[in-house]
Amino acid sequence: MRAGVLSNEQIIEFLNDNFINTWVPNCELGRIHSLREPIAKRREREGKTFDTTHPLAQTIIKGWKTGSKKGSPVDCLVISPTFELIGRQPANELSEDIKYSRLRRVEYYLTFFKEALEGKLPGLGNIILNSDKYSQDVLDVFRSPVVGYADYTVVIIDTRAFENGGTLTIDIETGRADADCYFYLVDGEDELPTTEKVTKDMVLARTWLEPDETGQLTCRFEQGQFFKLGATGCNYRTEKGSTNAFKAKISVVENSNEHFTKQNNAQP
Repeated sequence: MRAGVLSNEQIIEFLNDNFINTWVPNCELGRIHSLREPIAKRREREGKTFDTTHPLAQTIIKGWKTGSKKGSPVDCLVISPTFELIGRQPANELSEDIKYSRLRRVEYYLTFFKEALEGKLPGLGNIILNSDKYSQDVLDVFRSPVVGYADYTVVIIDTRAFENGGTLTIDIETGRADADCYFYLVDGEDELPTTEKVTKDMVLARTWLEPDETGQLTCRFEQGQFFKLGATGCNYRTEKGSTNAFKAKISVVENSNEHFTKQNNAQP
């Protein structure tokens, strides 16, 4: 990116006026497994430490697990003063995203930064549904927690294109490995539950699936929004750290304009 869009004078000026700009190698935060031990030994040898529990470091690590998981070598993350992740643009997806937006390269990147500042969370929906793409599939892995009650694989679902609302349906199929899984759907602004007991009022929808089983989550919404789908293995039924795969077909049936008008007319 630094040799491309980030070298543009207009973008540099916008960044310097609106952001504190910094960078950190992925390997320093432990993203590259093969380098964890060599880096730990180097730090021990040099007497240096790196606090990965700091809120900024934790937000960067969260950014790796949010949105697409294509293994981009460079992620541009926009982080708020309170260490909230508010924008993400992986280098590997830049060309495709620019093509889809039909904007010029510089114009697209400026729009990305402006939308982040406006709270529109660009790039944080790894499933983006709209009138051209009502349905998408996700293939991922969940894990039984080693510590605590939940170790989530998170899918962010962006339905903001459906201004009149609709019905979100998630059809799930688990793999044949040993681990069972809890699936929870929550509002995009809410946290996924981390307590031992999860009640209905804590989530929008939920289901528990054994290996090689299918299930479904549904949720009606009146206006397009973000959702979070969390998948975590059962920590008391299988060995800690056990993994399994899951496939989820995520789709929306949009409310018709007639339905939306009737809803508005029914209000006092």
